[in-house]
Amino acid sequence: MEYRKRIVDEQLDFKLEAFGATLIEGPKGCGKTTTAKQKAKSVVEFQNEDERENYLIIANTHPSDLLKGEKPRLFDEWQDAPKIWGAIRKDIDDSGKVGQYILTGSSLNTVKTPHTGTLRISRLKMYPMSLFESGESSGDVSLKNVFDNPDSFGGCHSDLTIDEIKFAICRGGWPASLNRKTPRAQLAIAKDLFNQTCNIDISNIDGVKRNPQWAKSILKSYARNLCTLAETKTILANINATCEMSRQSYYDYVSALEKLMIIENIDAWSPAIRSKTTIRSSQKRNFIDPSIATAAFGVSPEYFDKDYQTLGFLFESLCIRDLKIYSSNNDGYLSYYHDRLGLEADAILHLNDGRYALIEIKLGEHEVDEGAKHLCEIERLVKEYNKEEKQNPLRLPDLKLLITATRYGYRRDDGVLVIPIGCLKD
Repeated sequence: MEYRKRIVDEQLDFKLEAFGATLIEGPKGCGKTTTAKQKAKSVVEFQNEDERENYLIIANTHPSDLLKGEKPRLFDEWQDAPKIWGAIRKDIDDSGKVGQYILTGSSLNTVKTPHTGTLRISRLKMYPMSLFESGESSGDVSLKNVFDNPDSFGGCHSDLTIDEIKFAICRGGWPASLNRKTPRAQLAIAKDLFNQTCNIDISNIDGVKRNPQWAKSILKSYARNLCTLAETKTILANINATCEMSRQSYYDYVSALEKLMIIENIDAWSPAIRSKTTIRSSQKRNFIDPSIATAAFGVSPEYFDKDYQTLGFLFESLCIRDLKIYSSNNDGYLSYYHDRLGLEADAILHLNDGRYALIEIKLGEHEVDEGAKHLCEIERLVKEYNKEEKQNPLRLPDLKLLITATRYGYRRDDGVLVIPIGCLKD
């Protein structure tokens, strides 16, 4: 089967040049092992039942023996043999060599090790596939190029239809789905991931028995409040409509789902451009991939023919996933801005050199004017703030972007760049 290139490939190359070992972390099914195998020259797969028992015996008694092999050597799902971590760390210290080991894991911070691996084992976050990686975005517009040369953007055209976007949302960016022959089979991957997460993984992650129905209720409530600032009490109220759950239990389940990299909330951007009392600072609710939400709902793409409001939140989640992936080569991270006077930006994309973009995400052309108005008003407030604050002025936004599900991209007179998600790449 031909390997589909991933944006994380370049980041893995860099990590192998700079560190002795690299740990690739990401949710199950996002393609960690396949990507790692492109760079590895030897592999130890702890999930291989033919070898598992033997591997575990060696890992528990003399883990350094497992390090013998051509480098880079891959340890797939290393957390099944935690002593490997210390052996790798010591070997890197002794040899001083880089690019020796690759590890993969589907959970965060669940294995206690005697050493952190700092400066020896670097971590690399991996997501499901973006629309560009899956071949659905044309890639005519490079996010990096727009940042570097904003005046070069003269417009674009996307061939991606709204029905294709609906399908991509429900299918998700899971590589396995792209290898299925029928739409029904492609959609089944996300549903199966949802069920396995709730029925098996949420208990296996730390050995604590958890109720699958409670997990499903939490994810369904999260889906109802996707890309909103819904408070815990609101989500709990939704959950308790079908089952009784304490706040403490809720936090325990959410923590487990975060460690499984199923839930990934977005932090607030809180510059002092208005009174601090007006800025919302709670997290925006989100998943690692929008297909988890549709699986929780138990709906097909056709369902959203008559529910454009929910589709709008799902589309925002899709765009946020892709923006995280596209900006990852610049160590980009996302936040949001929302104040109690109603002014908002769906996302703020921050790059490691200090540049940032104000972003609104809108399904249709009829929403573009409102979204652009918000972006321009935030920019105006930053300028007004800087007139008063001379010592510590805020950087003006480098870009104002409006990401849409429409066909055409263009530059507005107010400087806002309207870009269809079906044209974007890293």
